[in-house]
Amino acid sequence: MTTQSTTTPRPVTQFTIAWLVLFSVNSHGAGITGDVVEEIKVFGENFHLQGTPLTATEGFVLGDQLALRPVSRPAELLEFIPGLIATQHSGEGKGNQYFLRGFNLDHGTDLALRVDGLPVNMPSHAHGQGYADINFLLPEMVESLSYRKGPYYAEIGDFGTAGSSEFHYANSLERPVVSVTTGEYNFQRVFAGGSVFIADGQLTVAGAHTGYDGPWTLDQALDKSNALIKFHKDTQQGDWSITGMGYENSWNSSDQIPLRVVSQNLLGNYDTVDNTDGGDTHRYSVSLKSNYTNDLGTFSLSAYAIDYDLALFSNFTYFLEDPVRGDQFEQSEQRHVLGFDASFKHNTSLFDFPTAITLGLQNRFDSSSLGLYKTQTRARHSITREDDIRQSLTSLYGAAKLQLTNNLRSTLAVRIDRLDYSVDSILAVNSGEGNASLVSPKASVAYSLSHATELFLSAGLGFHSNDVRGATTLIDPSSGDPAQKVDPLAKARSVEAGIRTAIIPRTQIAISAFSLALDSELVYVGDAGTTEALGGSRRQGIELGVLYSPAPWLLIDADLTATKGRFNNGASGKHIPNSVARTAALGVTISPAQKWNAGLRLRYLGSAPLIEDDTVRADSTIMLNAQASYQISDNVTLSLEAFNLTDSRDNDITYFYESQLKTEVQPLEDYHFHPVEPRSFRLTLDVSL
Repeated sequence: MTTQSTTTPRPVTQFTIAWLVLFSVNSHGAGITGDVVEEIKVFGENFHLQGTPLTATEGFVLGDQLALRPVSRPAELLEFIPGLIATQHSGEGKGNQYFLRGFNLDHGTDLALRVDGLPVNMPSHAHGQGYADINFLLPEMVESLSYRKGPYYAEIGDFGTAGSSEFHYANSLERPVVSVTTGEYNFQRVFAGGSVFIADGQLTVAGAHTGYDGPWTLDQALDKSNALIKFHKDTQQGDWSITGMGYENSWNSSDQIPLRVVSQNLLGNYDTVDNTDGGDTHRYSVSLKSNYTNDLGTFSLSAYAIDYDLALFSNFTYFLEDPVRGDQFEQSEQRHVLGFDASFKHNTSLFDFPTAITLGLQNRFDSSSLGLYKTQTRARHSITREDDIRQSLTSLYGAAKLQLTNNLRSTLAVRIDRLDYSVDSILAVNSGEGNASLVSPKASVAYSLSHATELFLSAGLGFHSNDVRGATTLIDPSSGDPAQKVDPLAKARSVEAGIRTAIIPRTQIAISAFSLALDSELVYVGDAGTTEALGGSRRQGIELGVLYSPAPWLLIDADLTATKGRFNNGASGKHIPNSVARTAALGVTISPAQKWNAGLRLRYLGSAPLIEDDTVRADSTIMLNAQASYQISDNVTLSLEAFNLTDSRDNDITYFYESQLKTEVQPLEDYHFHPVEPRSFRLTLDVSL
């Protein structure tokens, strides 16, 4: 059993892969709960099932593998999760759009994300519930990525219905490193980092600056800075670390545009309607992590404080509401977050069965000031709503993993969540306070048919929170109409069966089938730039993941998903807008020589309904990316990345709604799309000292 404590930015000489649960995970999800993780080298080795996962859809990816895939933006690292697609419709400074298990997750509503112990999702956010912007991530510092699907894990609460994932940062860098990247459309990025021994520990300092104009007629003018300082110390009974992170970003947005203006040659694919859209944001944090082991068990603590700001200017309907000044609006927020996650693990015997007990306590408190304003060229001219929000989510959980026989294990768990909230609105009638509680039982069973095949069955209750403003609002501040309150906590019920096997030589396969029912579906509202809580829904799907290494220098990985998503009772139809039914990915990675490697990555995002009656649909999207790296010397590596290698003209995202241009006399329903970026190349030089 080994773990890594150091990392280098772009290792290229040894392929170390832990992918899907097939390769290397533990009973609670590798790395997320601090358990020790096995490191599996699959090139030149026979494949064997390892670890004791809850489901066939857990996974763990080491940083070595993350560095071998072409990535144009940090969120694309999440595409190592089979079936997950990350897109963008509004510029590189904004949080990405995520798709998983038939969900249009918007910016993270049903996908719980963490970075080195810090939660990423923002409840009751100015732009969208569960907003998860990981542009503050430093990919060079990532030692591993762990992920799970479904609400079957006791320690995962809000937003973890479709899945959850965490990036784990390295405790230190092996050697100081400088990395310089240059590319088309004025892409420039510089990263530098290093570690020193001090006070019996390791102090790591790292940072990056990125500038990018993009292929758009309006220069994106991305100006992004990331910084990290981390002190880590090992002790006789554990370890502890304290980490500070900083992130600032400003950008111009080329939002989605109506198809009719392109069809009439009034605008090109890479033009924009309102050239003053854009935004700026920052995120500063400090966090403490500690692990302590004694005769009783292992105690773990993660505590954090976050300061976050966002000002986002958007115009999706152009001149539909205001034919003179236009429909641009600003979503603004200032937020402070305090939280902790404490757990205790103890090995014992229950009814003569070896049992691992986990108990945990979590709390997160958010204090935020949110505003929605009507603007023109980013200047406010009226207030739609302003709210001060306080919300606290307190959670208690417990899990017991029982080894019933040599071949049969089971995990029983329960989670209790209580949400307390208060809203102080500029419109007094929309102010209020309240609370909501939820008990979420979970159970999983795994059976080993042989050393090469395991079967899984899981069931559980989970949830995502809704924007608490929806729980207190009586009057719609935009229209003045009565508003329907939403439940603060939306339940999700899920069941999943799966199999993982290595019975075929040099091959590992994972297959799972799931059904997930959600009490409250959130859908995107194009003319408001927000999400709306609708009725219940159900998704059923099948997922397949394959890893095949026919030769020691060749790795092929593939995944395929098929999902059916429907509203339980849809007034206009039962199809869920932007619920993608099919996704697929195929990767080929080769390392025929010690000094170089190369790879291709094909990604398919299937067609999806855009309105409830399925009469209007978005086309599918196919992307092909590639990379190659050459190790010039022990200290110098040169890498080339190619994005959209076939120069596809597909779209990153498509919506269907009403809009009106300044030259039009009435609103028109139309497709509104944001194209994928054209073919581009980036060259990176890494120098370690």
